[in-house]
Amino acid sequence: MMRNSAVEVLAPAGGREALSAAVRCGADAVYLGAGSFNARRNAANFSGEGLQEAVAYCHLRGVRVYLTLNTLVSDDETGDLLQLMEDAAEAGVDAFIVQDLAVARLARAVVPDIRLHGSTQLSVMAPEGFEKLQELGFVRAVVPRELTLSEMERIHRHTDMELEAFVHGALCMSVSGQCYLSAMLGGRSGNRGLCAQPCRLPFQAAGGTGHDLSLRDLDLIEHMGEMAAAGITSFKIEGRMKRPEYVAAAVTACRNELAGIQDPELTANLRAVFSRSGFTDGYLTGRRGRDMFGTRSKDDVTAAGPILQDLQKLYADDTGPTPVDFTFRAVAGEPLKLTATVAGANAGAGASAVAGANAGAGAQATAVSAEPPQPATGRPASDASVRKHLAKTGGTAFTLHNLQIDLDDGLFLPASGLNALRREALANLSAEIVGRAHRSFHPAEAEALVGLPPHRAASPRTYIRLSSMDQYTESCCSGGALIVPLASGEEAWERLKRDGVVFGVEIPRPQYRYSERTVGRLRAAKQCGTSFAFAGALDGVALAGLAGLPVLGSFTLNAYSSVTMEEYRKLGVQAIVTSLELKTSAIERLRGDIPRGIVTYGRTPLMLTRNCPIRNGTDCRHCHGTRSLTDRKGMEFPVVCGNGASEVLNSRPIYMADKLQEVKNIDFSLVYFTIESPTEIEGILKQVAEGLPPQGEFTRGLYYRGVQ
Repeated sequence: MMRNSAVEVLAPAGGREALSAAVRCGADAVYLGAGSFNARRNAANFSGEGLQEAVAYCHLRGVRVYLTLNTLVSDDETGDLLQLMEDAAEAGVDAFIVQDLAVARLARAVVPDIRLHGSTQLSVMAPEGFEKLQELGFVRAVVPRELTLSEMERIHRHTDMELEAFVHGALCMSVSGQCYLSAMLGGRSGNRGLCAQPCRLPFQAAGGTGHDLSLRDLDLIEHMGEMAAAGITSFKIEGRMKRPEYVAAAVTACRNELAGIQDPELTANLRAVFSRSGFTDGYLTGRRGRDMFGTRSKDDVTAAGPILQDLQKLYADDTGPTPVDFTFRAVAGEPLKLTATVAGANAGAGASAVAGANAGAGAQATAVSAEPPQPATGRPASDASVRKHLAKTGGTAFTLHNLQIDLDDGLFLPASGLNALRREALANLSAEIVGRAHRSFHPAEAEALVGLPPHRAASPRTYIRLSSMDQYTESCCSGGALIVPLASGEEAWERLKRDGVVFGVEIPRPQYRYSERTVGRLRAAKQCGTSFAFAGALDGVALAGLAGLPVLGSFTLNAYSSVTMEEYRKLGVQAIVTSLELKTSAIERLRGDIPRGIVTYGRTPLMLTRNCPIRNGTDCRHCHGTRSLTDRKGMEFPVVCGNGASEVLNSRPIYMADKLQEVKNIDFSLVYFTIESPTEIEGILKQVAEGLPPQGEFTRGLYYRGVQ
């Protein structure tokens, strides 16, 4: 099967059958998981010999393999991670898909020639963030699913990185990498590959559908041409937990779209096999709102049943897609010689111009007979008889493309000898293709990275984060350094300066369109006396660097290990709040010099979303910026809006002020205010300062429970 040379169709492979379906239907590349360090730990996945077999199967058919290492990895898991990287290097995977900066750094050290692809879990959405990824060694990154077409094009204009985008499959309500709902509610972390999808359960906004955190599935296949023009070079299908029939249908639909083939029946079948009340393209087209929401209904399930058998036909036959050229030489007095070369057409078609070389491109192997051919006593061999036997490539990963024959007259060439020569040549070619993909592994290079010195905490200090200057009171002045919104403006900053307050400004996590404006505001804040920027995403770290401001990293940077924190330190982060998903015992063991802290108080965000769930029930004109969702147990989750996005907050605030003596080896605490009134803030700050027990409803978060 000829593949597209300009763009890539990237398919999910949650198991062996899905892998076969993807390859047989024309995927240019597949992504798969192995072990525990992937965002779909409950998929069948691959490991050990299974991983080697999967990579070999794909490479022999001109298909690239990307390994998902897209979860947060703790210090205790580094040994297992390095072992998996060694297995992947031996198998010859073509790229690692990465979320954690520690994983990226270790990969660059131990498998230096591996390609790094930035996962959507990195939450990078601004051109400056993509530029920062490129500095860190990434050659490709996934653009967020929340972007419009023009926003994708804007990123493309500012970077020469390869850009990958999802075109079909499940659509999360939250920006990937910024969701803590599953972790907080049940201890199953989406950042660790075990999301329980609580967002698909009933969450009610006033006037909403009753499932106001559940979006329809994504379908952008008909937009692939526009997306390619905007700079997208890899079209990704979500679905490592889905059936092989879905993978086959989605890959075929993408191939049809690229080829300009109209197949209404396949389109209808794809819609039937899996959807949540249909599909949406609302983010790409900028038509956000109620039409994007949907659930998996009984009718959706019923519709899929009769379609599955039909879709199995799409991948029933394993037609070897890799064309080879044979050069055969049969000369009197010399052994027979057959040379097999991966055909030039495949080398170009199977290797996208943006996705790196196909492992089989240019591969060549030769087989030579033990004895010269004998003179014919009956009918001599002819070009036609030689072709008949050498063309029998069925059951292999190859198909004959061209055959060049150099045959002396009057020779006897038995069929068994020609067949054996063909089998040997193709076996040698297979070994060459598989073997050349193997990568060197350098475990010693990781020792300096993980061998960070023990941390020695300084006298603890406090940071107080306000969501608005309306919350500012005199009590904020004496509690420690203050964090105020970047949007507060110069008048507010001058006031803080007059009051003698040490303060920083918070960079909004969503940076969909106006990152240049953000840099200008940061520079203005610096002129007005701000001491630092508070950043919750890699975009913000990059923007602060352009403005010349040191960074206090938020908990949404997902600093889960010592190496992660060290990588952020190199990027200009001078202190960091550790991941909310770390237990205090793990925080205590974190190594390195960068100051680290925890949330002492705060109604922390559980989701960052571009499609406001409250808007699913009411118009923005009737919303005053703070409403709430109610779950099936009657718990209320506040929703706050700003900077073109919404945050779903925890139903209860974290409170750890009375437990700080139990949390060892931290340098500061963060008091994180969101919807509290000035009066409430004064009382809470007093409680925190005196280490008093909590009042009212509260949670210890995950500091004692941890996550799976």
